[in-house]
Amino acid sequence: METVGNVKTKKKKLKSSKIPYLLLLPSFIIIFALLFYPMLRIFYYSFQNYDISAPFYDSFAGLDNFKRIFTDDPLVFPSLMNSLKWVVCQVGFQLIFGMIFALILNSKFRFRGLTRGLVFVPWAISGVLTSVMWSLMYNEHMGVFNDLLMKVGIIDKPEAFLSSTSSAFIAVVIAELWRGIPFFAVTLLASLQSISEDLYEAAAMDGATRWDSFLHVTLPQLKETIVLTTLLRTVWEFNNIDLLYNLTNGGPANSTMTFTMYIAKTAVHGTDFGYGSALSVVGFLLLSIVAFTYLKISKFEEE
Repeated sequence: METVGNVKTKKKKLKSSKIPYLLLLPSFIIIFALLFYPMLRIFYYSFQNYDISAPFYDSFAGLDNFKRIFTDDPLVFPSLMNSLKWVVCQVGFQLIFGMIFALILNSKFRFRGLTRGLVFVPWAISGVLTSVMWSLMYNEHMGVFNDLLMKVGIIDKPEAFLSSTSSAFIAVVIAELWRGIPFFAVTLLASLQSISEDLYEAAAMDGATRWDSFLHVTLPQLKETIVLTTLLRTVWEFNNIDLLYNLTNGGPANSTMTFTMYIAKTAVHGTDFGYGSALSVVGFLLLSIVAFTYLKISKFEEE
């Protein structure tokens, strides 16, 4: 009888141990269907000649698509350089201004709660709506920027900021900064509120100035948040396409053509999904290398 009881107990334990995995199974299926399966398809098509406008030419391409990327495509390197400039400008300035806003919002002042809510508003607005709003403000004939700059005497006549190779990149950078700064402000503010006041009091007793406290207390405490947010924002900004597409569509003269924008125009507008998939694989590998190197340099995994 004891043996039968032990067997029944073991069966019950085995069944109960499987229940968590069964409950997680739907999530795994959804993740595989929406994430891993499309990724595998991209890798598959990167080795194919796959053009929906010319299906009779579809065939196995081998490494020809990748050879074309590194040897025959004149837009790959310029688009990568634009992506590098875009990511550095966005992540760098968003972090700096986000830190400034977070420090201000962390201090005590009247209507602080309302101000915190208003700061988050640009992040909540969709990319398409943001694009429409900024395209109107940059408009040559009725835009508020031309009106203000002419009133203060900086320019003599209206300028088409989004149609000039000298100003288009700066214009889209400013528009994306307006939308991206709240992300850093809110995440850094949350981390600032978790720092104990005792650390600042101890630093003040040791004669530390506000700048010393920021360098030796605030920044070390925010390191984990800064590493994660900058890494996430780097990936997001590298893949950013909605605002650039609606404001400039990569122009003028490819001055705002980022690598991701080039992939979209090649695959979607050019209907060359094989070559577009190869470009996507290259972008995926570049981001993976950057993320691994960044985490290694910051020694994040050791902490």
